[in-house]
Amino acid sequence: MPRRQTSRRGAKEINSVSNDEREHPRTLAGATVLQIVPALREEPAARTALNVAAALREIGARALVAAEDGPLVAELTGSGGEWVPLVNATVNPFQLRRGAQSLQRLIASERIDIVHAQSAGGAWIANMAAAHTSVLLVTTLPDVPPASRLRAYWEAGLARGDSVITPSNFAAAPMIARHKISRERLTIIPRSIDLTAFDPAAVDPARIAALRNAWRIVPAARILLVLGRVAPWNGQLIVPEIARIMLDGGMRGFVFVLAGEHRSHRKYARAVMEQAQNEGVRPLVRQTGHCRDMPAALAAADTVVVPAIEPPALGRVVAQAQAMGRPVVTSDIGILPEHVVAPPEMPEEVRTGWVAKPGDAKEFARALNDALSLDDAAYRTMAARARHFAEYMFAPHSAAAATHAVYSALLRRDL
Repeated sequence: MPRRQTSRRGAKEINSVSNDEREHPRTLAGATVLQIVPALREEPAARTALNVAAALREIGARALVAAEDGPLVAELTGSGGEWVPLVNATVNPFQLRRGAQSLQRLIASERIDIVHAQSAGGAWIANMAAAHTSVLLVTTLPDVPPASRLRAYWEAGLARGDSVITPSNFAAAPMIARHKISRERLTIIPRSIDLTAFDPAAVDPARIAALRNAWRIVPAARILLVLGRVAPWNGQLIVPEIARIMLDGGMRGFVFVLAGEHRSHRKYARAVMEQAQNEGVRPLVRQTGHCRDMPAALAAADTVVVPAIEPPALGRVVAQAQAMGRPVVTSDIGILPEHVVAPPEMPEEVRTGWVAKPGDAKEFARALNDALSLDDAAYRTMAARARHFAEYMFAPHSAAAATHAVYSALLRRDL
């Protein structure tokens, strides 16, 4: 039966049924799904859309992606997906309305069953179009909650889907509070990572040796890797103090490698090294600049350290480190603690890392001492757990399957 449209999406109630009076299929096989992302460039939303589209084609569904042009168009069409040009990364109300009119026509002509908006502009367009059709609407919340009222207003459309996907509890919490999203409509699906590239078995030992040589690491030293731009929000200024506490506690044979671009914030980068000099740990803290081979950098590490003092947009380093079988010590901020298995949320026997209070050098030092004190057997066991956890949580096929489950549940519910 066709659904009576309501003001659920911010549109006026329409008492007459829409022109789109067909029933949706019972399963995804044979269904038509349109995803909306800003552009088909190598960005998280676009990569997710391509993974979902490829998996849809494998089960017999039709997969369309509406976006501005980009280098990923060829990959999409090569896997059987279809590209629909659509300008949606805009706040221009006239462009949004034109986009909604185009989408409404497309929904009717292509018999689209589900529209999945993964951008704020796309959500506005989809909500306007869906108000006059029987299409089912899925939205994905942004990775970072809006920081201003204007941004919150702009992203409000993402809270109005029949089903709402969020990459984390951190991203969802303020949207739930602000827009009263029911838990029944919400599904957490973490962003996926490339588990083929980030696979310890795929990293040639020569790549690891080359990095250790470039970083001037003596053979016996264990690397505590801090990946990411050397910048205030990433919290590297605490590293020298951590090193000092570890030394005072008797720990030896380690070196902190700060592998990330350090020229954009020169004053901060200098402050880190000055602090290392003041703490008497200058030889134990290295700034190496941007690393082009992140899998090899992670493979070279003994433990990965994420001392962020502000919530990161994605927090992928935590996921990538575990994919490489490396224990992680991360700040308890933003999305980061959701990406590691650690007490008290999980039992000790399934631990894959440690969580420390942001800016607390003592907590970080304590956790790193625990990590470096693992014997070989315990370290290998934790490394295997970390890899298995990453395969379960962050595999592209897992994210695609979870998204398909959201689509399927909507189709069943709409019967």
